[in-house]
Amino acid sequence: MFGRRNKKGAAEDAAGEAEQVVDFVDTEADDEEGERERVRLEPEPRPDGPWDDSEVRDPAEGRVDLGGLFVPGVDGMELRVEVAGDAIVAATVVLRDSAIQLQAFAAPKREGIWGEVREEIGSGITQQGGIIDEVEGPLGWELRAQVPVQLPDGTGGFQVVRFVGVDGPRWFLRGVISGQGAVQPQAAGLLEQIFRDTVVVRGEGPMAPRDPIVLKLPDDAQMMPEGVQQEEGSRFSGGMGQLQRGPEITEVR
Repeated sequence: MFGRRNKKGAAEDAAGEAEQVVDFVDTEADDEEGERERVRLEPEPRPDGPWDDSEVRDPAEGRVDLGGLFVPGVDGMELRVEVAGDAIVAATVVLRDSAIQLQAFAAPKREGIWGEVREEIGSGITQQGGIIDEVEGPLGWELRAQVPVQLPDGTGGFQVVRFVGVDGPRWFLRGVISGQGAVQPQAAGLLEQIFRDTVVVRGEGPMAPRDPIVLKLPDDAQMMPEGVQQEEGSRFSGGMGQLQRGPEITEVR
């Protein structure tokens, strides 16, 4: 399944909620940057991925071509894109009751930014009343967070989310795992493998650090009208019952 939706129309989507709470460019963190010294380390080796397009013989083999990302295809998955203005900037893979949002950014040539980004994400969540825990998981250092959200019935609650990230050559790939893959990390093996096997296409053109790497729809996308009923099995929750999604257009692959 393939879907396209505007991020503004899906405020109750788990990954979307996390995106709103911890916008990648956190203005408050920028204001405080002069008050504390940050440590920027060179990107660590990536023997198991995710991959740069120069490291893979045929990125399109077994993957969906989204331009800036080649996302592995697995049976039963639904793939959605996230739109900011006129640009497609992220992709979300939904697999049964879990999901992972993938977003790639430009990064400095010789400096990794995941450590700094974790600090900013954690600060944003705690300022909103959330809870974070920084742990070393299967994909390296990650944040496991309880993010404040508004539930469909209007009451407040928390969405359990995992933020993972890897620094590559002049790019940074972030993943946001939600649903049961966040509540029970041991059940997220396939989502983690999708993250590892994703290929990033940074391109050779100049980009400012943290600029999103723009994506595109697949050439063979077949769009269906908005409002098509989705299978209940493709929805996901964070241990609080099902969250509702915003408007979207869906394509069957």
